[in-house]
Amino acid sequence: MSSGKSTSVDPREQDSLLQEGTMSSSFSDGYSNPVITNTSNSKKSEVIESFQNTDILIRFGQDPDSSDNDPVAEFLYNKYMEMSSNEAIEILRETIKHHDDDLNFPQTVMDKIENLVNYGPAAINGDEEGFIREAKIEATLIYWYSPYPEVRAVTVPFDDTEEPCDTPRAYLLGLVWAVVGTGVNQFFGPRQPSIAIAAGVLQIIIMPCGRLLQYTLPDWGVIIRGRRFSLNPGPWSYKEQMFTTVLVNCTVRGAYAANLNIIAEKLPLFYNNTWASAGYQFLLVFSTQFMGFGFAGIMRRLIVYPVRTVCPTMLPMLALNRALASKEPKKRIHGWSLSRYQFFLITFAISFLYFWVPNYLFTALSTFSWMTWIAPNNYNLATITGSLSGLGINPIPTFDWTVINYNNPLMLPFYAFVSQYIGVIISGCVLIPALFWTNYKWTAFFPINSNRVFANDGSVYDVRKVLTNGLLDVSKYQEYSPPFFTAANLVVHGANFTLYPFAIIYCFITDWETIKKSGQEILETLKNPKRSNYASYKDVHSQMMSKYKEVPDWWFLILLLAALGMGIGMVKGYPTHTPVWGIFFAMGLNIVFLVPITLVYALTGFAFGLDILVELIIGYAIPGNGTAINILKAYGYNIDGQAQNYLTDLKMGHYAKLPPRAMFRGQVTATIFQVLVAVGVVNWQLSNVDQFCTPEQPQRFTCPVANSFFSASVFWGVIGPRRIFDGLYPVLRWCFLIGGLLPFPIAFLRRRFPRYTRYVHPTLILGGMLGYAPYNLSYFTGGLYFAVLFNYYLRTRYQLWWEKYNYVLSASLTTGVALSAIIIFFSVQYHDKKLVWWGNTVASSGLDAAAKPRLTIPTGSIVGPAKGQYP
Repeated sequence: MSSGKSTSVDPREQDSLLQEGTMSSSFSDGYSNPVITNTSNSKKSEVIESFQNTDILIRFGQDPDSSDNDPVAEFLYNKYMEMSSNEAIEILRETIKHHDDDLNFPQTVMDKIENLVNYGPAAINGDEEGFIREAKIEATLIYWYSPYPEVRAVTVPFDDTEEPCDTPRAYLLGLVWAVVGTGVNQFFGPRQPSIAIAAGVLQIIIMPCGRLLQYTLPDWGVIIRGRRFSLNPGPWSYKEQMFTTVLVNCTVRGAYAANLNIIAEKLPLFYNNTWASAGYQFLLVFSTQFMGFGFAGIMRRLIVYPVRTVCPTMLPMLALNRALASKEPKKRIHGWSLSRYQFFLITFAISFLYFWVPNYLFTALSTFSWMTWIAPNNYNLATITGSLSGLGINPIPTFDWTVINYNNPLMLPFYAFVSQYIGVIISGCVLIPALFWTNYKWTAFFPINSNRVFANDGSVYDVRKVLTNGLLDVSKYQEYSPPFFTAANLVVHGANFTLYPFAIIYCFITDWETIKKSGQEILETLKNPKRSNYASYKDVHSQMMSKYKEVPDWWFLILLLAALGMGIGMVKGYPTHTPVWGIFFAMGLNIVFLVPITLVYALTGFAFGLDILVELIIGYAIPGNGTAINILKAYGYNIDGQAQNYLTDLKMGHYAKLPPRAMFRGQVTATIFQVLVAVGVVNWQLSNVDQFCTPEQPQRFTCPVANSFFSASVFWGVIGPRRIFDGLYPVLRWCFLIGGLLPFPIAFLRRRFPRYTRYVHPTLILGGMLGYAPYNLSYFTGGLYFAVLFNYYLRTRYQLWWEKYNYVLSASLTTGVALSAIIIFFSVQYHDKKLVWWGNTVASSGLDAAAKPRLTIPTGSIVGPAKGQYP
């Protein structure tokens, strides 16, 4: 790269000399916009007019018909002008080397740059000038912006280090709305149907609140260590908006142990453990929430810093804040001149108003099982095509965005969505029907697709019938029934058991270079603690972040040790009958799975938890102890889950250029508030809500998830997996062996035939096989159409339009639905104002809603082993 004397905001070439002048930074509502200057501001327009190749600017996003200059296009154009052809070819060679097997890197771009590198000017009919231009354009986009259109859609390639971020007003708004969001979500979580304030809704609310404080707070401040902290440092900035978003986002997801463990332990309806005092509750919830935080620090080098880990699920959140809090130049893209903000407002309003139709006025549009309406009493038709209890094989399954968006079709990479869809097809069209129609293990005597467990007389399994004082009563068990799975539940458990070993092995085979580099970075840091975490990461975003002080690893280690100490104190100080080694086991299990779980999620957006695996292993190791299962399940599920959530927020901060130490302080503070509020709310409910968690509760606080949590603890902890998997379903144990062996031939085929297997992701196919019980294919088919339209057709044919609007559309539709659901809930559903007509009753009037088995158990008879001989 050329060098000179300049004040460019670029992180790698601070002294880069540009042909038309020098780079300077101008603050513009949340972004530092580099503009080209000479001796006067009037020269800026002259520079744009002097550009000889308008096509290059268009390729970088500039609208040639607009009077507004695009700062991103200007920045990239100047980097283009500085770059030599040799530098461009070297960048493209490195890109091929590092991204050849990268599923998220656009294949058309890879083919293009391979042709440019391998054939030179011959790649474009011997046009040497055109060859240099194309090579430099692609190299500039990759090197000075991002290799991924998804990232370019929600970020800018420059930063203003002086922009306000973790200001007092940002903390004020973040913590206030974190408390509100946590309180509301915790309070209404046990209700059926529940209601939740999504982070997207709070983003919309935070923006006008920030602007209000901008105009009302005085500019009072103090100077601490050379930095002035003011109540009102100026206009509400993009970084303040992002920082506040991070605070609310890490809290509104909920506190697992408060939602489930406390209710199951304290409520007389369940375990009625009177010893589960406030001290026990705070230790449990603090420990489970912060242990994942500690592990997130270790995983930064694998998830946050590398270019390849895109983390697609948080891109709409970045897009929404960019639309809300930053100005953009007026430009027309493929005939569309709407700004992101205007596009958001229009689509948000449409989504908000339209959701009244499928959610209240015409609910059959949500579960559009139109084929079953033609013949509502046709059992096979309802079983195959039904959306409520069937397999959901229906080409037009829904007109409801909440169903269409079940698997995030606008967020996930196209190959990731299609791979999961293939898995759902395998489950719903092959495996489940085969088990059901052959009556394998008596599955035909139960509904085909349910996550409930059944007794041998066909009724739903009542776990209380086998308990005495919270422990298994063997005589009651032998008199009642063993638990039975439905066909769909059997397939889901088999897929889970296959996925666990497969994901570990396949991830280490296919992503070994990424994992090895991260391991080397950890070792280098241990050898030289003063070494920058970004030393080995040369992409523009990491180099911009290198200007900020990084969070030392020992900060995260202190959190981890504190959380571990709280956990040990909790199991030792209270009669939980849970061994200390159980916590270390849960930690060890999470360490083993931390890499594949977080890496797969960062690359593809697919997430899976360890709850079933923890239940299985602890159920074998500590049989007959439901409380121990609950506690260790909270650790087993929450450590990786919380680490994944915190890492996603850190990656979001990485893209938004939020100082890492500000992120750390904000996340820790918000999580402390979350724990205090969640524990306080659930205890108020336990003490003040009559008939809490019972089917008769008048305000519908029936706690369906907590009931399932309690039943699972009895199923896995009290009855135990030995009786189920050694006795009734021994074949499921072989799924672990299949999952351990399958990665090797699949990895071989991928390396032997890379072009044909490039976009086949077997981990995601297995993940798709988890899509049943209680969901089905109808929750994926509608999303498939959106994925094909947006993430395939528009992304490949109209990429600039897709970059500008796709993630904004995902955010607007989702937040519109979320806000509409809150209004509908409190206006017409909380006190149950029903609208009775055909469009609201047809979906529940046939066999699809009845969830009938194929075969009937005669009255007084049972299926399976004889009484007294249960496993």
